[in-house]
Amino acid sequence: MAFTFSAGSLVKARGREWVVLPESEPDLLVLRPLGGSDDDIAAVFPFEPVEEARFAPPEPSDLGDQRAAGLLRTALRVGFRSGAGPFRSLAGIAVEPRAYQLVPLLMALRQKTVRMLISDDVGIGKTVEAGLIASELLAQGEATGLAVLCSPALAEQWQQELRGKFGMDAELVLASTVSRLERGLDLGQSLFDKYPNVIVSTDYIKSPRHRDDFVRHCPDLVIVDEAHTCVTADDTSASAQSQLRHELLRRVAEDADRHLLLVTATPHSGKESAFRNLLGLVKPELAHVNLESEAGRKLLAQHFVARKRADVRQYLTKEDGLADDSLAERTAFPSDRYFKDETYKLSPEYRALLDDAIAYASERVEEAGGRGRREARIAWWSAIALLRSLVSSPRAAAQTLTTRSAAAIAASAEEADKLGAPLNSDAADSDAMEGMDVAPGAETDEGPVKSRLAELAELAEQLEGPEKDLKLKALIKHLKALLADGYNPIVFCRYIPTAKYLAEQLENDPEKKKRGPLGAKTVVKAVTGELSPQQRIERIEQLATEAGEDAAAHRVLIATDCLSEGVNLQHHFDAVVHYDLAWNPTRHDQREGRVDRYGQRRDEVRVITLYGDDNGIDGKVLEVLIKKHRQIKKDLGISVSVPDELSTGVTDAIVEWLLMRGREDQDALFSADAFKVSKEKLENDWNSAAERERTSRSRFAQRSIHPEEVAREVASIRQALGGAGEIRTFVRESLGALNAVLRDRGDDFTAQVGGTPEGLRDAFASTVGAEVIEKDREIPFRGDPAVARGEAALVRTDPVVGALASHILNAALDTQAEGARPARRCGVITTDAVSTRTTLLLVRYRFHLTLPSRNGERQLVAEDARLLAFEGAPRNAVWLPQDRAAELLDATASDNTDPYFGERTMTRILDQLPDVNGYLETYGDELAAELHAAHRRVRTASGEIIRGLSVTAQKPADILGAYVYLPAATSAASAAAVPSGASA
Repeated sequence: MAFTFSAGSLVKARGREWVVLPESEPDLLVLRPLGGSDDDIAAVFPFEPVEEARFAPPEPSDLGDQRAAGLLRTALRVGFRSGAGPFRSLAGIAVEPRAYQLVPLLMALRQKTVRMLISDDVGIGKTVEAGLIASELLAQGEATGLAVLCSPALAEQWQQELRGKFGMDAELVLASTVSRLERGLDLGQSLFDKYPNVIVSTDYIKSPRHRDDFVRHCPDLVIVDEAHTCVTADDTSASAQSQLRHELLRRVAEDADRHLLLVTATPHSGKESAFRNLLGLVKPELAHVNLESEAGRKLLAQHFVARKRADVRQYLTKEDGLADDSLAERTAFPSDRYFKDETYKLSPEYRALLDDAIAYASERVEEAGGRGRREARIAWWSAIALLRSLVSSPRAAAQTLTTRSAAAIAASAEEADKLGAPLNSDAADSDAMEGMDVAPGAETDEGPVKSRLAELAELAEQLEGPEKDLKLKALIKHLKALLADGYNPIVFCRYIPTAKYLAEQLENDPEKKKRGPLGAKTVVKAVTGELSPQQRIERIEQLATEAGEDAAAHRVLIATDCLSEGVNLQHHFDAVVHYDLAWNPTRHDQREGRVDRYGQRRDEVRVITLYGDDNGIDGKVLEVLIKKHRQIKKDLGISVSVPDELSTGVTDAIVEWLLMRGREDQDALFSADAFKVSKEKLENDWNSAAERERTSRSRFAQRSIHPEEVAREVASIRQALGGAGEIRTFVRESLGALNAVLRDRGDDFTAQVGGTPEGLRDAFASTVGAEVIEKDREIPFRGDPAVARGEAALVRTDPVVGALASHILNAALDTQAEGARPARRCGVITTDAVSTRTTLLLVRYRFHLTLPSRNGERQLVAEDARLLAFEGAPRNAVWLPQDRAAELLDATASDNTDPYFGERTMTRILDQLPDVNGYLETYGDELAAELHAAHRRVRTASGEIIRGLSVTAQKPADILGAYVYLPAATSAASAAAVPSGASA
């Protein structure tokens, strides 16, 4: 027997009620549980009993208090996983986007094929912005699959972000995972056909052997992280790796129907031609169009968004052109970084070792210069390796002195540079950070030279510990001060041996009964490139877990630059110590950006830079590079990269002078002609790059979407899904009614849920951790959506809030449920908030949507909940405006309502409710028309996509709740007029 139920109908099957979905066929029903999510969708065959279900009316005897209506409405709206509005995905994602993060989404939805360059400043949330666009395109059917191209070190983080915030499962395609994935393929099948959503290592897939298969089977939506590394300037020689990456992206972008999102905080990298090459991937004509013309700027504005923190810290205010601040949003970025440069001096023993090493390196460079260019370059890289490792730590120095130089095997000078440069320089656009934190080698020969290096290595090993290593002693002093002020710092080192050495010197070791210098309650861990990206994250979480929530416990993370890019550490740390100076200041900014970003709770992030006063290198690097970079960032509000070749020119001049003159003659360096030329060229080019960036930010400011347009959509979203204030009230009142123990913590609060129903505790355990529930620990609830594991955000999409809403809704619908039931479907409230009897209805509407896309039409059923209120009797109802209906949720009872009188009143109202069905249907049609207009408005620039769009309301609507508000005097008189046991 074939099914005859239409999409949107209510049916009863398998002991529960379901909504029929459009995917149903005559011989197969596709159903979603009433009040359930897409995860609960099921299929029913004709041999199973299915009958039409009518939504049961409220039970007049099941009366709730003044909170009942508000709690039920919020619980219902939190449960929506597919809103009826133009943003299909927002109801189902586990992140509440900031208003400014909707701007790239609005820009994208106005394009038939989405091509965007998202270049917002570090820490603003580019990953969320790209994820919002991807989630929406997939939800609308505009895209069928997703590929994220990123560094292998960031692949797991992208996977976690997509899964945790957007509900998207994506397979990792890395050199280490491909063999496993390919074992599950059918003959001739590409893994990019088998897995619709993938996160791909750019460095793996860029080789021609892998690239061709990817390009042939590439998904129709691609996100490229750190996209600036995939292009180079026209006037510089690109590395082979950069050329491969650019060729990969060029071929991916060739398909004019492929959605492409390029994400980078540094689109210029100081070079206009590199910026143009990047724009050319977005849209070929942007590579050559005159951006000084109005037409050129208009074209760019459709595809490019680049904002500083100052642009979005306060958003949707009167300063943005809005009439008032009712929708104003403040984003809590740290207000500033507090910089402090701290010096140290070498101990006599360390100074002697450094002088011996400089003398040795100088001899080797001079000698090699007479033997040929190849030998000279090998000696040069060995000298730099030796000096940098000695300045870093005794442990790094000892390892460098006993390790063969990578450049020693080179067959030519060019090959020596290719092998030596990556390990010894800090180029901002290194092909990959992986493997760059190993200590470089300095050994190049056998015999007497090797013996001399071994002697120096022995001397270095004897300098370990704060007594002779005064740099370590200075670090301990500054860490103690940071910890005393309540900070949890990250200490960044250049080399793995240094990081391990610091961890050994600072940590507590209970097995050896060793107490570290930072106190018994300070937990110290090291993270280096020896760990896989996943192991690094696990090590950081282990550190946070061991430190716990004890106010006396502190966290100190020792890390190499394997953590300086992409990894988000703001939840656990709030200060940075540069133990080793990077020779490119962009690296410092990347390190600091790990903690100075959205979600950081400190208003001031502290940055301490340690530098040697007498080692001949640090002071000059700090003066010429680091401080100049800070000043430009302070003036512009964003970071401007120093061109790598100019940075290298300055550091080469410093090293060359050191080898020629030694440490004692460093003051004369600044007057040396060669150094002055390098320094002046650096400053001129850097200032020019900064000026170009300043002009660019002003000329290409995001103007394609006006704040008024954003405000209109934000208001619409909040009306349909609820705002932060509603969720805060819902969570507090619900948990309080369910016997949780609440404690205020400033603007936030915590909850112990040991006294709540068992089913709710089980649901919480899967989100905050079983141990938290079993030991009845406090769960922090925070207003800031950026929360750490074990905390809950006061937003509708947080899993803890979702579990609470599901419990409240199910208990309200089941009058036989055991335990406390904070929300009810009926209520009679005596209040001073009304002057005549007023009835509030909570109505659920279902809408049929036909959404056309380039992949065909999609038939969807979506839900919406509305509050409607009228005065008087249902037959002669005087309907109130929407804002007045919402105000009734805040009405407080001024007197108790007699239960018998309340039930009689509720019964009369429910019996007469059929009289308002006509109004409810008309209102549903009006809502459908508003939704239709909203869908068209959001897609105004893509007329061909709009054709075929339709929105219709399913009838009848469901009256989920009915609440009667009685004026105090009338209620008292009526109750007195009804004797006990008499009819009313």
